[in-house]
Amino acid sequence: MRIALGADHAGFELKDALKRLLDGMGLAHHDFGTDGPGSVDYPDFAAAVAKGVSEGAFDRGILVCGSGIGMAIAANKVPGVRAAAIADAESARLSREHNDLNVLALGARLTSPDLAEAIVRSFLDTAFAGGRHTGRVEKIHKLEPGT
Repeated sequence: MRIALGADHAGFELKDALKRLLDGMGLAHHDFGTDGPGSVDYPDFAAAVAKGVSEGAFDRGILVCGSGIGMAIAANKVPGVRAAAIADAESARLSREHNDLNVLALGARLTSPDLAEAIVRSFLDTAFAGGRHTGRVEKIHKLEPGT
């Protein structure tokens, strides 16, 4: 599994902690930045990660900003991306099983490193259930412009 990572200035420290988690899990990843506390615009990083997932270069994406909300909104503008700001491991599991979530957004100001690890593990370890959920995900895809 290949993971794309991105964060703004509020999320870069948590992103770096998650890189160590991914290393420990033996998962390949690419960091699209940012790498410091200097103010940056989160849509730039959301777009890079979302495009990587949408184009198939990465299997999943993880974004981190202050709340996770702005990253999720921006990522969802990219066709083929299903992103959500997730605050607990059960929501991560359900978003994968039912919605085939492919981009996880986390809020560094709202999520402890331990909770973020549990959320990421659930996001990465849970498969899409398919079945009755497949048609629903296809309906979401049909809402995208040009489909």
